Amino acid sequence: MKRILSLTVLNQTGVLNRITGLFTKRHYNIESITVGHAETEGVSRMTVVVNASEEKEVEQITKQLNKQIDVLKVTDITSQSIVSRELALIKVMSTAATRMELQGLIQPFRASVIDVSRESVVVQVTGEPEKIEVLIDLLKPYGIKEIARTGTTAFTRGTQRTTKEVPISIV
Repeated sequence: MKRILSLTVLNQTGVLNRITGLFTKRHYNIESITVGHAETEGVSRMTVVVNASEEKEVEQITKQLNKQIDVLKVTDITSQSIVSRELALIKVMSTAATRMELQGLIQPFRASVIDVSRESVVVQVTGEPEKIEVLIDLLKPYGIKEIARTGTTAFTRGTQRTTKEVPISIV
């Protein structure tokens, strides 16, 4: 099962290497990892997507990450209400005759053409990974030359409900 871990870390040399090394030592494959500056100076936010079959494995990873001196906080946000996005750039074979067709195809995905050449276009799309996969599948018949994806970036929504809360229905 894919798990999404959100980490805040000190923005220092070698932090990313130490964290990825921890996953390597324990034989966990990182599906995607994104890192960027957080709202606090000198702190970065990481979003790590990892495949872990059992809850125990995630707990062990979290404990090991929390032992790292540069790690400020680790949260498994998989089962929480989250906002997540991914960016993909897709270079697709295109002639002048197929450009309008491609434009009509990408429009429902709120994607945009950001570069045009004689034999290709570059499409930019953001959203859930599943949305990006669907667009890629639709573009395959045209001939995909290159794909670059950022991986998932996520954090929890502003309001979180605990599992004990029951929604009130209004009659």
